[in-house]
Amino acid sequence: MIRSATDGPPRWAGLNRSVVALVLVAVVGLVGTGLAALALSRIEQDRLTRALNQRTSIISQAIEAEVDRYATSLIDLAAAIGAQSQLETAEFTAITAAVDRQRLPGATGLAFVVRTPHSAVSARQSQWRELGSPGLTLRPTGEGTHRFIVLAKSLDETDSSVGLDLSRSPEAVEAMDFAERERRVAVSRTYRLLKDAGLPPEQRQLGFVFVAPVYAASPTAPDNGRFRGWLTLGTRGGDFLQEAVAGAAGDTVAVTLLDGASGDPIPMARSQPDARLDPAAGSLDTTVPVAQRSWNLRVEATHRLLAGTDRGLDRIAWLIGLVLAALLVALTGSIVGSRDRALRRVDEATAALRNDIAQREEIEKRLRQRETELVGFAGVVAHDLRSPLARIMGYADFLHEEAFDQLDSTQRDFLARLRRGADNMRVLIDDLLDYATAENRPMATVPVDLHRLAEDVARDRAADRPAAVEVGELPTVSGDPTLLRQVLDNLIGNAIKYTPPDREPRVRVTCLPAEGGQWRCEVSDNGIGIPDRDRAAVFDAFTRVGGSENYPGTGLGLAIVHRIVERHHGDVGVDANPSGGSVFWFTVPEHSRVPTPH
Repeated sequence: MIRSATDGPPRWAGLNRSVVALVLVAVVGLVGTGLAALALSRIEQDRLTRALNQRTSIISQAIEAEVDRYATSLIDLAAAIGAQSQLETAEFTAITAAVDRQRLPGATGLAFVVRTPHSAVSARQSQWRELGSPGLTLRPTGEGTHRFIVLAKSLDETDSSVGLDLSRSPEAVEAMDFAERERRVAVSRTYRLLKDAGLPPEQRQLGFVFVAPVYAASPTAPDNGRFRGWLTLGTRGGDFLQEAVAGAAGDTVAVTLLDGASGDPIPMARSQPDARLDPAAGSLDTTVPVAQRSWNLRVEATHRLLAGTDRGLDRIAWLIGLVLAALLVALTGSIVGSRDRALRRVDEATAALRNDIAQREEIEKRLRQRETELVGFAGVVAHDLRSPLARIMGYADFLHEEAFDQLDSTQRDFLARLRRGADNMRVLIDDLLDYATAENRPMATVPVDLHRLAEDVARDRAADRPAAVEVGELPTVSGDPTLLRQVLDNLIGNAIKYTPPDREPRVRVTCLPAEGGQWRCEVSDNGIGIPDRDRAAVFDAFTRVGGSENYPGTGLGLAIVHRIVERHHGDVGVDANPSGGSVFWFTVPEHSRVPTPH
């Protein structure tokens, strides 16, 4: 009895400690597995989110570029029609001869529309029959003011819409009124095109029309300077979206365009690949500016968005963690006879986790390398485009110098457009090359006289457009003179360029001491200003903020400024100017503080 009472407590105490150890090992294993799985799940979700954001940005830019291409084509055609002293059917046919479905894949047809009172329908019909359309029959709707299609070119296999009264379509009428009032291209709300009414139901799509006002511009025209009518371009939404995002979306995302101009967003078109949608990645909604309105863009990820990379690492971590927890519990139960073996298995499991972490780091390294390659690719493309562009500009200058007097007014106009287009392309290529090399270009760190640099830039910029540029007392700083000149040139140039034509640009350049041994330099203007919602994104590449649509630019100038200032260990930003306009600012080191160049 005495021996039993003495031996009992140590035996039960040892058993309790073993149970506690087993429970602790199990709890620690489960908690660790849960945390690892949660971390991996968040990493995977972050990768999905970043990939979806990047894809959405690319698709949004592709749609916006396609809309701009359609609008530019329509503007050129409207200008050519307005340049005719007497527009006839033959001239319209010649002007629109080069337009086809290959050039504008989503378009259904071009149409010239004229406003006609109900009492003048017969006279209008006779007028256009005499101008080359003997079979024209106008088909009025109601008794108000009509908007007849008197000339048309079909771009698909449907019948011509000549004679149709577009006043039946309130969406088209609204866009025409806006285009005439604002004297620029407009896009209608989404509706079913009138010429598609005869198609089988399965072939009908929702669509919209681009509308450009046509004004007589020929000095010999009796109606010179007056409004002639509208040039419309009907477009089917599904065909347009498919062509616009085919390369950018592929089979990685599903894309839906919605028009919310009438209240609840109307699904205009959808591009759906064969791949299944990925509910884990979800969808991303954004807006795309389209002429005077905007469309809603919804991008949904498929399971191929991150094809070729590891997926489901959190589930693998749970599986590995549960197995390890079970092994640890079993090993702890037999710790007396198998301690070394348990420690060895723990070491093996730790090595597996480290290998998994190394794999993830390798994947992230490849992603960073791929981003660097893309920037390099942009630089190579921009560099290789310079040679053919130089030949185009050379031949255009040769024609202007040697054959200008032998050309008629139309040919001179086309030559002027060629030269302007080539010059715009040169600016785009230069900006693209500067953006691609701004981060890796060799950087010298020397004393830089900002005052002299700013005065040189102001003098050069004032030669392009008269402007009042005030350069205050600017210090000498440490940095690369070429790169800092590019910063001032972009900021002063933007301040002058984004000032309305009816207002004299007033630019002021100043510097004040800042914390940390730096100078804060400010470029203030009286331009169009930047909305609060756009200030955070104004330094992103290829970003054009609201209000800048009617000003030329590539959207790369401020992105180049951001990269250069970062290389100088400074910050950059923009604030509202209390007297109107904007105040762009950046910081650079003092002359006595020399940063280490990257």
